[in-house]
Amino acid sequence: MEYSKNYTVADGHIDVQGIMDGLYYPFYMEECRHDYIREVLGFDFVEQAENGVFMVLSEYSIKFIRSLKKDDNFDVTCAVFTDAKGLPRLHFKQSIIKNGKTMATGVFTGTCIPATGGRPYLPEELKANFGDAPALEI
Repeated sequence: MEYSKNYTVADGHIDVQGIMDGLYYPFYMEECRHDYIREVLGFDFVEQAENGVFMVLSEYSIKFIRSLKKDDNFDVTCAVFTDAKGLPRLHFKQSIIKNGKTMATGVFTGTCIPATGGRPYLPEELKANFGDAPALEI
Protein backbone atom coordinates (compact mmCIF):
# COMPACT_ATOMS: atom_id res chain seq x y z
CA MET A 1 0.00 0.00 0.00
CA GLU A 2 1.38 3.38 -0.96
CA TYR A 3 0.78 6.25 1.41
CA SER A 4 0.95 9.96 0.51
CA LYS A 5 1.07 13.31 2.32
CA ASN A 6 1.04 16.83 0.91
CA TYR A 7 3.47 19.60 1.89
CA THR A 8 4.52 23.09 0.87
CA VAL A 9 8.19 24.12 0.84
CA ALA A 10 8.88 26.31 3.87
CA ASP A 11 10.63 29.66 3.29
CA GLY A 12 13.42 28.70 5.68
CA HIS A 13 14.26 25.64 3.57
CA ILE A 14 15.35 27.69 0.55
CA ASP A 15 19.06 28.20 -0.05
CA VAL A 16 20.92 31.13 -1.68
CA GLN A 17 20.23 29.64 -5.13
CA GLY A 18 16.46 29.93 -4.65
CA ILE A 19 15.94 26.15 -4.42
CA MET A 20 15.22 23.86 -1.50
CA ASP A 21 18.40 22.90 0.35
CA GLY A 22 19.20 19.21 -0.15
CA LEU A 23 19.09 18.41 3.54
CA TYR A 24 15.33 19.06 3.65
CA TYR A 25 14.37 16.34 1.16
CA PRO A 26 15.03 13.58 3.73
CA PHE A 27 13.35 15.80 6.36
CA TYR A 28 10.03 15.76 4.46
CA MET A 29 10.47 12.06 3.67
CA GLU A 30 11.01 11.36 7.36
CA GLU A 31 7.88 13.26 8.36
CA CYS A 32 5.80 11.27 5.87
CA ARG A 33 7.46 7.98 6.81
CA HIS A 34 6.87 8.51 10.53
CA ASP A 35 3.19 9.25 9.88
CA TYR A 36 2.98 6.09 7.72
CA ILE A 37 4.66 3.98 10.39
CA ARG A 38 2.28 5.30 13.05
CA GLU A 39 -0.97 5.43 11.03
CA VAL A 40 -0.60 2.35 8.83
CA LEU A 41 1.87 0.08 10.62
CA GLY A 42 0.56 0.94 14.10
CA PHE A 43 4.00 1.65 15.56
CA ASP A 44 3.92 4.71 17.84
CA PHE A 45 7.49 5.97 18.34
CA VAL A 46 6.80 7.61 21.70
CA GLU A 47 4.87 4.68 23.15
CA GLN A 48 7.39 2.15 21.86
CA ALA A 49 10.36 4.15 23.20
CA GLU A 50 8.67 4.26 26.60
CA ASN A 51 8.38 0.45 26.35
CA GLY A 52 12.08 0.11 25.51
CA VAL A 53 11.82 -0.36 21.73
CA PHE A 54 13.67 2.04 19.42
CA MET A 55 13.06 2.11 15.66
CA VAL A 56 16.21 3.35 13.97
CA LEU A 57 17.55 3.88 10.46
CA SER A 58 20.51 1.80 9.40
CA GLU A 59 20.98 3.36 5.97
CA TYR A 60 19.39 5.44 3.27
CA SER A 61 20.01 6.68 -0.24
CA ILE A 62 18.41 9.56 -2.11
CA LYS A 63 18.41 10.42 -5.79
CA PHE A 64 17.77 14.08 -6.57
CA ILE A 65 16.09 14.56 -9.95
CA ARG A 66 14.61 18.08 -9.95
CA SER A 67 14.74 20.98 -7.51
CA LEU A 68 11.87 22.25 -5.43
CA LYS A 69 11.46 26.02 -5.06
CA LYS A 70 9.87 28.42 -2.59
CA ASP A 71 6.16 27.79 -2.04
CA ASP A 72 6.14 24.63 -4.20
CA ASN A 73 3.35 22.27 -3.22
CA PHE A 74 4.34 18.59 -3.41
CA ASP A 75 3.43 15.09 -2.31
CA VAL A 76 5.65 12.63 -0.49
CA THR A 77 4.88 8.93 -0.92
CA CYS A 78 5.88 5.98 1.21
CA ALA A 79 5.59 2.22 0.74
CA VAL A 80 7.04 -0.54 2.94
CA PHE A 81 9.01 -3.57 1.78
CA THR A 82 10.42 -6.51 3.67
CA ASP A 83 14.02 -7.61 3.38
CA ALA A 84 14.72 -10.06 0.53
CA LYS A 85 17.41 -11.77 2.63
CA GLY A 86 15.04 -12.23 5.57
CA LEU A 87 16.96 -9.84 7.80
CA PRO A 88 14.99 -8.07 10.55
CA ARG A 89 14.65 -4.78 8.74
CA LEU A 90 12.14 -2.81 6.72
CA HIS A 91 12.75 -0.81 3.58
CA PHE A 92 10.69 2.27 2.81
CA LYS A 93 10.61 3.43 -0.80
CA GLN A 94 9.72 7.09 -1.02
CA SER A 95 9.23 9.74 -3.67
CA ILE A 96 8.73 13.47 -3.74
CA ILE A 97 6.34 14.38 -6.55
CA LYS A 98 5.27 17.81 -7.82
CA ASN A 99 2.61 18.14 -10.51
CA GLY A 100 3.05 14.51 -11.50
CA LYS A 101 6.83 14.82 -11.88
CA THR A 102 9.25 12.98 -9.64
CA MET A 103 11.56 15.41 -7.87
CA ALA A 104 13.47 12.91 -5.71
CA THR A 105 13.38 9.25 -4.73
CA GLY A 106 14.80 7.47 -1.73
CA VAL A 107 15.06 4.15 0.05
CA PHE A 108 15.28 4.21 3.85
CA THR A 109 16.16 1.04 5.75
CA GLY A 110 15.32 0.61 9.41
CA THR A 111 14.99 -1.89 12.18
CA CYS A 112 14.16 -2.01 15.88
CA ILE A 113 16.60 -2.39 18.73
CA PRO A 114 16.10 -2.78 22.47
CA ALA A 115 16.68 0.50 24.33
CA THR A 116 19.04 -1.38 26.62
CA GLY A 117 21.13 -2.63 23.69
CA GLY A 118 21.04 -5.87 21.79
CA ARG A 119 20.41 -7.34 18.40
CA PRO A 120 18.11 -5.81 15.77
CA TYR A 121 14.63 -7.30 15.51
CA LEU A 122 11.09 -6.53 14.36
CA PRO A 123 8.39 -6.76 17.05
CA GLU A 124 5.68 -9.33 16.33
CA GLU A 125 2.89 -6.71 16.52
CA LEU A 126 4.69 -4.68 13.86
CA LYS A 127 5.20 -7.75 11.64
CA ALA A 128 1.47 -8.40 11.72
CA ASN A 129 0.85 -5.03 10.04
CA PHE A 130 3.16 -5.50 7.04
CA GLY A 131 2.85 -9.24 6.50
CA ASP A 132 1.79 -8.94 2.87
CA ALA A 133 4.47 -6.40 1.90
CA PRO A 134 6.68 -7.46 -1.00
CA ALA A 135 10.41 -8.02 -0.53
CA LEU A 136 12.76 -5.33 -1.80
CA GLU A 137 15.61 -6.57 -3.96
CA ILE A 138 18.55 -4.21 -3.48
